[in-house]
Amino acid sequence: MDHVAFSGDMPVGLKHMGLVVERFKQTGGQLSLVAVFHGDVGYMLLNDEAYNSNRKTKTGNPYKGLIDNLIKQGTQIEECAITMKGNAWGNENLLPGVKVNTGAVGRIVQLAQDGYVMIQP
Repeated sequence: MDHVAFSGDMPVGLKHMGLVVERFKQTGGQLSLVAVFHGDVGYMLLNDEAYNSNRKTKTGNPYKGLIDNLIKQGTQIEECAITMKGNAWGNENLLPGVKVNTGAVGRIVQLAQDGYVMIQP
């Protein structure tokens, strides 16, 4: 995910990931889903403390339950190291289970070369 798009309070990208996972679960299809977060949506993968600091709030990360659920269902969630560096975030600032790639664009190219298809709602 690289841009913020919402339907009400729900990020469209997270909603669609959940729908894809659920559809494949219902049909018994094989799914390998990798979500690469970068740029303006990188903050969605921050733990509560880092989220509060970044978003100037005290509510904690409202997306952590959605992210955790996707991870538990087998989705690989990745944060871009370049986005992290630009925001002075470290691995300790991320939600549990989030992986870090060396850069979103290169990672997306690698995934495409491996046969993945990019879906961007």
